[in-house]
This record gives sequence, C-alpha cells and structure tokens, in this order.
Amino acid sequence: MAARIKKGDQVVVITGSDKGRRGEVLQVMPKDERAVVRGVRIVKRHTKATGMGAPSGIIEKEGPIHLSNLMLVDPKSDKPTKVGFRVLDGGRKVRVAKATGEVIES
Repeated sequence: MAARIKKGDQVVVITGSDKGRRGEVLQVMPKDERAVVRGVRIVKRHTKATGMGAPSGIIEKEGPIHLSNLMLVDPKSDKPTKVGFRVLDGGRKVRVAKATGEVIES
C-alpha cells in the first residue's frame, strides 16, 4: 500500500493535545500506523547512563503519534490537505494534494 505520509513531510496535528502544531516527520512506522514528528508529543524518559556517549537523567524526546491524527501540509498553499494518488503517463504513481490537485514531490 502506498504511503500518504512519508519521512521528511511537513504535517499538522488535527486532533489531540497537540492540535494545530506543525512539524517534520522524522520516522514512520507503517506496521504500528504511527509516526514521530519533530516537536510534537514530547515525552519525558528517565534514563540510565549506558556508556560514555549516553547521558543519564530525565530526557525529553518526541513520542509516536497515530497517522490518523496527522494531515499533510500542501507545499503550494501551506494549508492542511488530504492526499490522493494519480498514475502519470510513464506509469509512475505519485501523491496528489486533494485541495489544489498539485503533485507532491517526495
């Protein structure tokens, strides 16, 4: 199945405690239907030092958020949009912004 949201996309949170926040997708987990977005769903983790490079203490980092709570930001209009798919003449399948009809480059 084709991915509607990919790593590097700009997304906006449409529901939940972080509603309205924007960020870049850092990681997508298709099996879990979740994504990690920069600056969204910040969680605190109590960690132990495991070596020279790993710090100990309370560390804040991004937690995963369900894909249904995210909406892609249209690069042309800078507004949230649904994502559709279109097959080009060469047989290549591309993502399309439903609001403007523009092809989303990835």
